[in-house]
Order: sequence, then C-alpha cells, then structure tokens
Amino acid sequence: MNRRGWLQLTFATLPAACRREGPAAVEAGSVWQPLTAHWQPAAGGELSFPSPGQLRLQSSESLSATKWTGPPVKPPFEIEFEARRLDGTDFFCGLTFPARAGGECLTWIVGGWGGNAVGLSSIDGKDASENETTFRRSFEKERWYRLRLKCSAGRIEAWIDDEQVIDFQTTGRKLGLRPGPIDQCAPFGLATWQTSGEFRSLRWRPF
Repeated sequence: MNRRGWLQLTFATLPAACRREGPAAVEAGSVWQPLTAHWQPAAGGELSFPSPGQLRLQSSESLSATKWTGPPVKPPFEIEFEARRLDGTDFFCGLTFPARAGGECLTWIVGGWGGNAVGLSSIDGKDASENETTFRRSFEKERWYRLRLKCSAGRIEAWIDDEQVIDFQTTGRKLGLRPGPIDQCAPFGLATWQTSGEFRSLRWRPF
C-alpha cells in the first residue's frame, strides 16, 4: 500500500471525535462575536462613542446606562471586554445579563459601594455588597481592566485581569435584579453609578 492509501485508511479509522474536517467541525463557542454597533441610551448621562468599538457613559445624579439592541445574548455564553473609571467613586461597570434560560437576569458590579466592591446583584434578595459573591479590591482611575464573565448551566464565573473573583453555583438560588433603575438595562446592558466609565473590545460567544 502506498503512503497516500495508508493515510486515507488511518483517517477513516479514527474516532469521529478526533477528526477535523474543516470549518464545520469548529465548535460554536470558539467564534467570538463583536458587541459594537447596537447600543442605545437607557438612563442618565450621555452615551458616546469616542472611537470605533469604544463606549463612554457620562456620569449623572444616579444611574447612567446603555442597552444592547442587537442579536440577543443568551446563556450559555462567555463575554469579555475592558472597562475603566474616568471619574466618580462608585461602580464604573455594571454588566446586566441573562443568567438563566428562563429569563432571570443578574448584574455584575465592578467597583461599587465606595468604589471597591465586586459581586452579583441580586442573589436571594441580597445585592452585590452582601452575598457570597462579594469581593473587594481597589481600582485606579483611568486604568483599563480586563473583564471576563462566563455563564453556563448552574454556574457563573468572572475574572478581572485573569484573577478569578466569582465562582457561583446558581442551582436552587433565587436570581433577580436589584430593585431600581438597573432594570432598564435588561436583558443585556451596561451601566455606571454617579461615575463616568468607558468600555472597549466588547465581544461574546455562545458555547
């Protein structure tokens, strides 16, 4: 048997899971989709676009927010982006997202409650400052932070600059948004509180 025939026979006998037969074999989760062109103002301060792929929310007396109006983001999914605080002392990133297929939403707060609280709002009626996802760290103004969140069946994970800050099991827990204007971001949006914030390089992928 020549070399070509041997290679064809070897490939044919490989388990299906080991074969790679072109683009159709690429998992859906490996395809990142940009989150750039479909944002609309939802509350508070001005929404602007300083450069392509970059969003800015200007501070206001309370919540400033923008809502995604493009193709729906549905769990299970992963999202990553960069965010920074330009001014203010409260959260510079509030990412509201669908946490379950049934429609319940949560908000990932970064830099809230005095500027250093991280967590999910709300779990069993408790917001990001008072449940088991609460994590505290300092944030520098005008510094970009890499944020990543993964929402899968029964589990939510989050990282800041490659440090895992949340690993939460949702099974059996009551999930919902904190009462107030944050619901204007649902089911998917970004917000700040009495703070100007910027976001860039936003993308997501299903898996």
